[in-house]
Amino acid sequence: MVTKNQIKRVTSLQQKKYRNQYGLFVAEGLKTVQELIDSVIETHQIYVDLELFLDVLGDSAILVNSKTMAQMSGQQNPSGVLGVFHIPRPKAKEVKDWILALDAIRDPGNLGTIIRLCDWYNIGHIVCSEDTVDCYNPKVLQATMGSIARVNISYLSLVDFFEGLDKVPIIGTFMDGDSIYQETFPERGILVMGNEANGISDAVQRKISKRGGIPQFGNPVTESLIVASASAVLFSEIRRI
Repeated sequence: MVTKNQIKRVTSLQQKKYRNQYGLFVAEGLKTVQELIDSVIETHQIYVDLELFLDVLGDSAILVNSKTMAQMSGQQNPSGVLGVFHIPRPKAKEVKDWILALDAIRDPGNLGTIIRLCDWYNIGHIVCSEDTVDCYNPKVLQATMGSIARVNISYLSLVDFFEGLDKVPIIGTFMDGDSIYQETFPERGILVMGNEANGISDAVQRKISKRGGIPQFGNPVTESLIVASASAVLFSEIRRI
């Protein structure tokens, strides 16, 4: 039996302030929930609205009716599987490989797609500015398709993070940057992607050691690439042998 207080708490986790308060986040969908259960992220509770899902997820899941699931879910059409998980503590950030730094990324879909790309290209750590959208936003989680379980994400001042990293290449992406196709990327470094509308902030720009860019081959009327698409192109170049 699920109490009204439990339903209220799960529902509240749709908002960032309550996720921070309780140290919990909600994920929905069988694939995403399974990925998180199998990861190092600690499971708090799983809810399902069909006995079929109990066979898949185990007896530790709680069976609820469709009305209760609809109350707890943030989706217009609930998937029938909802998990509550503990927000993990970020791991130490050692620049032994490539790290992605995100400067004020605001769109949940962009961040979710970028996390999924990091998982694909084995970019194990993302450092987000404090004004980047919360990675535990339900829309972000939905876009990650479970990749959130395998990418370490931190929120902090990028300027402070870059202090003391004088020997580490910090490559920023700009519309007028040098073509990435003429660059040889080192084995480690920090790639900086900027805000969808304004690019990389002035304070962060001052810490960048190299300005890179994706050359445009098409119609000059096209203003820019979507930040998630640009990330995919850059990751591919970084990992190209």
